[in-house]
Amino acid sequence: MAALWGRKRAAVADEALIRSLYAEHGRALLAYATRLTGDRAAAEDVVQETLVRAWRHPDSLVNGKGSVRGWLLTVARNIITDRYRAKAARPAEVAESAAAPAVQGDHADSVVNSMVVLDALERLSPEHRDVLTEIYFRGRSVAEAAQTLGVPPGTVKSRSYYALRAMRQTFGAKHAIPEVTG
Repeated sequence: MAALWGRKRAAVADEALIRSLYAEHGRALLAYATRLTGDRAAAEDVVQETLVRAWRHPDSLVNGKGSVRGWLLTVARNIITDRYRAKAARPAEVAESAAAPAVQGDHADSVVNSMVVLDALERLSPEHRDVLTEIYFRGRSVAEAAQTLGVPPGTVKSRSYYALRAMRQTFGAKHAIPEVTG
């Protein structure tokens, strides 16, 4: 029971030591660390780490080798130096830029798709093929395709409907081909 009481009393004494160190030297430590780091949040972390080291090594504070504030400032400077060296040893982090080009996919899929479409077009009648060529490859409207082919717009719509239906059967139901609208 006496050992437990002794540890509890030591913990209370350690806490009192750290509180008194912070009360007496905390502002100076924070100002010093802020000046060295240029960052208030990083400086607060350094002060905290300095006080943790003081708590772990209380004998260093009372051994009579210089002032307590000098010891605390030296520890803070060493912590900052260690962090700087550790950061310098790591490769620099590079933010991903929005200007970086996207990774290009393999063009083989588009080549295969083009070959399949051209093969399917070859299986159509010339009238159906001409309508799809005008509408989809040349980007013409139904009226423009009708004028180019010399047929009425209704005929262009009818031929495109049957041509697309034939191509859907060639490709299967899973490959949808858009409908032609007037």
